[in-house]
Amino acid sequence: MDNDSDDSEAIDSFELNEQLSNACLPITIPTAEAPLDLADLLLQYLASLDIDFVFGIPGGAIEPLYNALARNRCHGTSHIPKAIIARHETGAVFMADGYACRTGKLGVCCATTGPGSTNLITGVASAYANKIPMLIITAQTPLTSFGKGAFQESSCTGINTVAMFEHCTRYNTLISHPEQFERKLAAALMTAFASPSGPVHLSIPLDIFRSPTPLNRERFDIRTLLNKPSLMDNVALDELMLELTPDKNIVFVIGEGASEAIGSILATAHLLGATLLTTPHGKGLISAYHPKFKGIIGFAGHQSAVDCLHDQSLDTIVCIGTVLSEWACTRELLLNSKVIHIDEQEANFIHTTMAKIHVRGRILTVFDRLYKALVQQYELPLPSSYVLDPTQRFFTLDDEAAFLDCKKPITPPRLMHDLTELFPPDTRYLADTGASFAWAIHYLHPFDRRMQGDRDARGGLFRACLEFASMGWAIGCAVGVALAEPNQPVVCITGDGSMLMSGQELTVAVQHKLPIIFVILNDSSLGMVKQGQKLNHAGAIGTALPYVDFAAFAASMGAASYRIESTEDMHLLPIRQICQSQGPTLLDVYIDIDAVAPISARIKQLSNG
Repeated sequence: MDNDSDDSEAIDSFELNEQLSNACLPITIPTAEAPLDLADLLLQYLASLDIDFVFGIPGGAIEPLYNALARNRCHGTSHIPKAIIARHETGAVFMADGYACRTGKLGVCCATTGPGSTNLITGVASAYANKIPMLIITAQTPLTSFGKGAFQESSCTGINTVAMFEHCTRYNTLISHPEQFERKLAAALMTAFASPSGPVHLSIPLDIFRSPTPLNRERFDIRTLLNKPSLMDNVALDELMLELTPDKNIVFVIGEGASEAIGSILATAHLLGATLLTTPHGKGLISAYHPKFKGIIGFAGHQSAVDCLHDQSLDTIVCIGTVLSEWACTRELLLNSKVIHIDEQEANFIHTTMAKIHVRGRILTVFDRLYKALVQQYELPLPSSYVLDPTQRFFTLDDEAAFLDCKKPITPPRLMHDLTELFPPDTRYLADTGASFAWAIHYLHPFDRRMQGDRDARGGLFRACLEFASMGWAIGCAVGVALAEPNQPVVCITGDGSMLMSGQELTVAVQHKLPIIFVILNDSSLGMVKQGQKLNHAGAIGTALPYVDFAAFAASMGAASYRIESTEDMHLLPIRQICQSQGPTLLDVYIDIDAVAPISARIKQLSNG
């Protein structure tokens, strides 16, 4: 089982490269006589927002930014971000995504001109679809070279990268004069955190990046500009208070937008006696062992959740922080006149035009006020925490018997069970696109001890990249999450297809000694596609992958690795050592190739398309 190799030489070489990359460069420090250039000014803005990292890959045209990063860090400038070098630009965006979601800060990534910029686009599109606040910095050849066929030219007269980013960013512009820089940067940062939030893009020519800061520059207090008030529709809130009473049969459907407010939402649900469901996006915000939690609705969801919405006595469905997209919505059950939709993103209401109430506003503010009003109006006792039983769930899995199955090779449901049984309760899980996130959404249920008594609870222990659903997302995202919380275990569940696509990012975790556990569902195929073809009675084609020994693959990169074929192999793992290690561990899990993921809803949607 153990394929843990001697990786000292590999790690030493990484440390040497790190020392070289951080070496002080012989560059003049900005003074009154040698003012800040625009790259230094950009870093000052990022420092003012307490940004810890810039993710990307260096190159000739983006060199002024990396020069500024090097010299400012060398000379001890306050809170200058550290450069994290990805192996592919899309991986850099996925890392920034993980960092942004874990910290609530801005994700920042950069790339050089031409293919460096175009390599970002898949990651940026994913961030756009999932509303991740992110600043994208790309380079251009010097303005004077536009239209001259310069090396990797990507201006409006070459491969127009600004035009390419137009439809996957919230703000997108080329900076053609130094005087534009500060205003456009401020506009971009404000837009990244606006509603809806998302990635913003600044394309900066090499000569502009090197330009000194204009003497009569515009200055912006960006922290003040980003300090948004907690706006709320008070009229709709009054209507909501009339609708939500303890004598009604109420279901809360909770999406990813509820993350900030989950503590107040659970406390309010307890006062109302509401049943709790989540969308796949909101999975992990509620303990799977909460006695009012009846499972997940939508993709890879649970029959018990569907049964709740079929209940003829149901009075009200409260959808909270969810776009109710194809992934999250069982249309005939959710899109009806029983729905109340609470969200701070106006765009999400276009999917619930039939709702009896739309409550616009910051979700945390809405539920704080609703909670206080319920306590006062009905003189309800303040909620206390339930006693959780890690052996008792209150929703139905497709196949409970699969948890008890110890056959070899291991089944994915059993693997999901073993992961949550073996790893610490505070472990964070990321599931990649494909069969990986189908198995994880349905069967992976960490024993999260947080309950409704904790009104200050934030976030969850699980994330998947739905909507744009980019393969390899979880691999890069795990790096960003681990950098944000380096002392907390992070488990990345991914498939062999995604690993072959983006597995090089494993070396970033090695380089920065991040204790990420990469779990590879190895079935030598593109599993979700293969299963979809079979379920849809389509031709079997294009899904076979060659046998790959991923344990050896990881060992060659300097990571610890183990081959897993059974639940016995899982229970022999040195979990404490793995979680406390100075570097990643890869589990090469040979799963049952005949096991079919819970993707029937997705197949039905494809058939009806």
